[in-house]
Amino acid sequence: MNPILFQAEFDLDKNHTSVCDVINLVRKETGYTCERITKKWQELEAICPKKYAEVIARTFPVGVKDVVFKGKNTVLIQYDAEIIGARDLFQTSFGTPLILAPPRVRFEATSQIYTTAYLTFLSSILAIPILILSWAPLPKHEIAYGAVSFTLATIIQVVVAGPFYPSAFRSLFFARTIDMGFLVVLSTTVAYIVSVISFVYQIKGVDLMMGVYFETSALLVTLIMVGRLITSYACQRAMDSASIRSLQPATAVVVNPLAKGKSGRKEVDIRLLHYSDIFVVEPNSIIVTDGIVVSGSSDVDESMMTGEARWLGKRPGSSVIAGSINRSGIILVRLTRLPGSNTIDDIASMVEEVAFTKAKIQETADRFAGYFVPAVGLLAMTCFLIWIAVGMSVRKQSARSAILTAISYAISVLVVSCPCAIGLAVPMVIVIASGIGAKQGVVVKSAGALQVAHHITHVVFDKTGTLTENHLGVLVENYFLEPPSLTASLILGLTSKSRHPVALAVAKHVETMGFETAAIQHVRTVVGKGIEGTFNNEVVRIGNSHWLGVENITPVQCLLSQGLSVSCVTKGTSVLAIFGLTASIRDNASTIISTLQTRGIAVSIVSGDDTRAVLHAALALGVPRQNTRAKCSPAEKREYVKKLMQPNSSCRNYVLFCGDGTNDAAALAQADVGVFISNGGASVAQSAADVVLMNPSLSGILTLMDLSRDSSRRIVFNFVWSAVYNIVAILFAAGAFVIQRLPPEYAGLGEAISVLPVVAVALGMRRRNVSG
Repeated sequence: MNPILFQAEFDLDKNHTSVCDVINLVRKETGYTCERITKKWQELEAICPKKYAEVIARTFPVGVKDVVFKGKNTVLIQYDAEIIGARDLFQTSFGTPLILAPPRVRFEATSQIYTTAYLTFLSSILAIPILILSWAPLPKHEIAYGAVSFTLATIIQVVVAGPFYPSAFRSLFFARTIDMGFLVVLSTTVAYIVSVISFVYQIKGVDLMMGVYFETSALLVTLIMVGRLITSYACQRAMDSASIRSLQPATAVVVNPLAKGKSGRKEVDIRLLHYSDIFVVEPNSIIVTDGIVVSGSSDVDESMMTGEARWLGKRPGSSVIAGSINRSGIILVRLTRLPGSNTIDDIASMVEEVAFTKAKIQETADRFAGYFVPAVGLLAMTCFLIWIAVGMSVRKQSARSAILTAISYAISVLVVSCPCAIGLAVPMVIVIASGIGAKQGVVVKSAGALQVAHHITHVVFDKTGTLTENHLGVLVENYFLEPPSLTASLILGLTSKSRHPVALAVAKHVETMGFETAAIQHVRTVVGKGIEGTFNNEVVRIGNSHWLGVENITPVQCLLSQGLSVSCVTKGTSVLAIFGLTASIRDNASTIISTLQTRGIAVSIVSGDDTRAVLHAALALGVPRQNTRAKCSPAEKREYVKKLMQPNSSCRNYVLFCGDGTNDAAALAQADVGVFISNGGASVAQSAADVVLMNPSLSGILTLMDLSRDSSRRIVFNFVWSAVYNIVAILFAAGAFVIQRLPPEYAGLGEAISVLPVVAVALGMRRRNVSG
């Protein structure tokens, strides 16, 4: 459960229950309106003529997968956008035009803020007359003033404080926990009941020597609502400021083909875009969704999505991504991915994943918060008993007066204590840090990775595609035995479905010869080694020289001595061709490695490449020879990382592994922090990683470490603040300082006072510069 995103995840065994049963159970036990979040189809909400909504909920046109009646005249339409477009769906598919509903509120917190604001306003309006009647120097009409105060206080208790009761009792009876809501209910109810009892005795002419204090219960509820409103609003603003979804505009200008070669333009809601729509992007405007440039040229700033500070030139055929900014010329873009399933949503979904993972420190905070509320209840009871004893034995008060005084102190203790700051201390910082990282091209998928990253003692890099540019080039080629035409055909047949950078480079090189692709059977990838298949009942392979057993022949040794990566082609036991490939070191790789070493972090290189190619890269980057490993299989990479993670005599070692290929997946999963550098593929490796660098730049590693260090400091501050606040506030409320105390009616502001610094500290991360 994530209290900030208002979402929950479950591992569900459908043999024992269903999704609907879980939703109904959650709705029953929490009181929240719940619905299933699905990404399988596109979704749109529509407003229909009255009663017609029920009709279309039973009639599905072609391409519509489901229609869910949402109440009144609103329906949620789920449809396959590859079969039917949104505009067609609204105009003709249901036999009557539908109206697009206003954009849905993403977080239930927004609607909750409006509800809280309304109740706070109502409570304030009702409480003001009570305060005037109680505190203003008015003529004495105690019964009349008491009747008015009783009426207004009752409305506040029932209408404003009423919603506290169901949630408190749900927690008590269903979850069997005493939460903060229960303490609020207990304190406000006691304050109200004591005032009612006093007023009843006053009407009967019996003096209880305690007065009528409806202002206490009224002001207490009002200030609790003010605190909750401030807290909810601050949390929502914090979430909005870090949300990467805010980078997507609400409308797009679509080009409509007209007769005689002309075209018209129409502004539409981005939810109504179709596949293959062509939309216009003006200078200094945001690109609404992913697509391909079909006309015009411009410079595009993708820094908000990838962290890459340089503007990138775009021309016909270039791809553009949602959320990036067109800086100079006008371009026409053909849509390839719809809003709701584009790059922005991919990144946002990965960012939101971190909210459902828990850092170890969060688990500690959760356990503490679980004991906190019962402990506060025990403290309030202890405070109550102590003040009865003090009142009767020390102050010589009557039992009635001592009890009433003790009640006021107990109420203050119940209300002023606040575990909310403890509960928000970690998730608020994690969510804000994740949003900031995403806007710099660093997508954190695991809260644990963000907690650990600043403790890293050793960084291990893959070589090809990570430390070197992803695009290799063939520098030397040697053909043996068979004609080059046959060898080239075999290479094309073997590599036709591969995305490995070496295979792509060799295939691209031989494609220029213009030969046909050979029909290779039983093609399979041997991870970390190469590709093999059968041709005319003989095994043909392309891969590294070590796997093929030819690393010691003279042509291979000659290429290795030049620091080149070597790829060989064999048929049976015969060598058909040898290619020497090279790739330039990434622009900032040397600087990043130097910075890591300056910080006292060891650096290693592991690769499936040949030894001399790895040593050549290590020498260029300043990595010690003893920290290099060559000819490594995926399992050997993982074992190397595992060995580095073993604690030594003095401290625990934390290892970060950075790679870009499927053969890095095992090492990425093994490391304390696995960082996947995005080169446009290898989804297996990406799913195994804790962090994804959207921009193929190693500076994201420094950004990650700096974010981790900054967020950890802020989490520690939040815990210290929460502890200090609760200790001092409870002591004041309990009357420990005797002369100074906190009246119960003002204790309701405790939640705002405790939570606002936590939110402010998290938001402060936005103004802090990080590396990269």
